[in-house]
Amino acid sequence: MSTTLFSLAFGVGTQNRQGDWLEVFYSLPLLQPAGELVAAISPILGYTGGNQAIAITINQAAELADAVKPLDAAQHALLTRLAESQRPLVVTLLAEDAAPTSTPEAYLKLHLLSHRLVKPHGLNLSGIFPLLPNVAWTSQGAIDLAELSERQLEARLKGDLLEVFSVDKFPKMTDYVVPTGVRIADSARVRLGAYVGEGTTVMHEGFINFNAGTAGPGMIEGRVSAGVFVGKGSDLGGGCSTMGTLSGGGNIVISVGEGCLIGANAGIGIPLGDRNTVESGLYITAGTKVSLLDENSQLVQVVKARDLAGQPDLLFRRNSQTGAVECKTHKSAIELNEALHAHN
Repeated sequence: MSTTLFSLAFGVGTQNRQGDWLEVFYSLPLLQPAGELVAAISPILGYTGGNQAIAITINQAAELADAVKPLDAAQHALLTRLAESQRPLVVTLLAEDAAPTSTPEAYLKLHLLSHRLVKPHGLNLSGIFPLLPNVAWTSQGAIDLAELSERQLEARLKGDLLEVFSVDKFPKMTDYVVPTGVRIADSARVRLGAYVGEGTTVMHEGFINFNAGTAGPGMIEGRVSAGVFVGKGSDLGGGCSTMGTLSGGGNIVISVGEGCLIGANAGIGIPLGDRNTVESGLYITAGTKVSLLDENSQLVQVVKARDLAGQPDLLFRRNSQTGAVECKTHKSAIELNEALHAHN
């Protein structure tokens, strides 16, 4: 058996009364774990290869702790704590980055993103939605919706209030991991599976979806949709929008380059190059007709916004007299034409 794994994690989670997994918490997921570690734990788990999520007992957790003690102090400490657990335990092993086939596998991949071990678009997340049950996220953790009313009654009879924060497939990231060097004003607006880079500030109206995020530093006051990655030093103004692959963008990967500014209530449906600015209130889709202006504000030609995707140093604005969408650049007409032809 090969001892090479794509990822490995020891987790504690929640199951419903039928034994179905609702969620899993992995405090120390590993990417490409050491072969010696895999070889040490495999006999205890009966692992012979492939992508598997293996439920374990507290006794097995104690065995695993002893096995990894000389190899990895952090994982040893974690397994020692897991051996004291009163909640279900699982070991998830991914031999390869294939489409997830279980809830524990899906949660491991979301953890890898939020722990900054893999950047957005760096994992195979095909078919993840059916593997994430829609549950009630409450003051007592994840609860199966079919069991919620009974749990609410139980709480009331004890004089307690079971508060339901949301009903969703995705929990908030900060209940699982808080990356270093970030500010998040409203934690409910950042989903598990978001990649939040060092130096990022997410204000109250900011939102970051799963498999999306920021390189940091930057200010997020708008929406970073699924699949969108924002480069270093870029700011998203209040109420602005980035079109994700789940919200009309199709298979186009929308990204924001470094040093960009998307103004308040603006939006993009094309990838932005470095140092681009989009005027407040202006929404640019791939098919938007844009009047391209050179450094002297002379019209070069009218193009579709998709022809300007990824180009640096552009200012997108709307002419307040004609209503036309314009794009201003510091380049001359000759340079612009050359760049357009090269792009096409």
